[in-house]
Amino acid sequence: MRVGAATLAGGIFGILGTLCFFVAFGTDYWLVASEDCGPYTWPTQTTLSGDKDANGTEILVIETITASPPALTLHHEGFFWRCVFQVEPTAHAVLATLFTNQPESKVCVHGYLFPLPVALGQVPHPSYDATAVFRGFWTVLIILALVAALTGGFLLVCGVPFFSHRLYKLGGAFLLAAACLFLFLLLLYVLWMEVVDVKRYILQERGDTCVSVNVSVLYGLSFMVAAAGVPLELVSGMVFMLVARALRASK
Repeated sequence: MRVGAATLAGGIFGILGTLCFFVAFGTDYWLVASEDCGPYTWPTQTTLSGDKDANGTEILVIETITASPPALTLHHEGFFWRCVFQVEPTAHAVLATLFTNQPESKVCVHGYLFPLPVALGQVPHPSYDATAVFRGFWTVLIILALVAALTGGFLLVCGVPFFSHRLYKLGGAFLLAAACLFLFLLLLYVLWMEVVDVKRYILQERGDTCVSVNVSVLYGLSFMVAAAGVPLELVSGMVFMLVARALRASK
């Protein structure tokens, strides 16, 4: 009875922790920032206009997307997307980025291994940051953590009908590994937020033209959800390790 109750509790904690990890991975609210530099312009991909010149060559058109110029520009970024839009100066940065408050003027581009800094445009670029090489570490960590969490859950599901202490032990080890990987990922992200010039990263190429700009940087909801999943996954992994030990002792 005690083993069954512990298994149920560990399973609930493990499911909740894994869900937190997937929500953090799939949402784009790790970084939330606001600045008052003015309208934000991003170059889009070059497209063919369909027209031809005198030599019969198709004419390339370079389009730009420029946001409207209200006083405050909000940024929110995650693993997949980097988004920007304008709001009123009195808007709260975190509340304004929720799904229910998305304006039509919102513009998003691919995140490309967010969060560590890299400049938009060609490389090398005057605003390119050499620490961009560490973006790959962040990406590898989050993918490995998700794979470890899924593998641990699969092993535990396979172990339930047979009460195999080896599967419980191995599944618990994978859950602990997932928690440790996400913890290291969060520490890496905090290190980036606190040490790297995030203001320069937010402004990108506009930094030279915005001298007296005010930039506010916050930890977003995705970061908080990931942080909440770490202790849940740790508890789940330790519970299943103890269950494996108890099952082995009972045989």
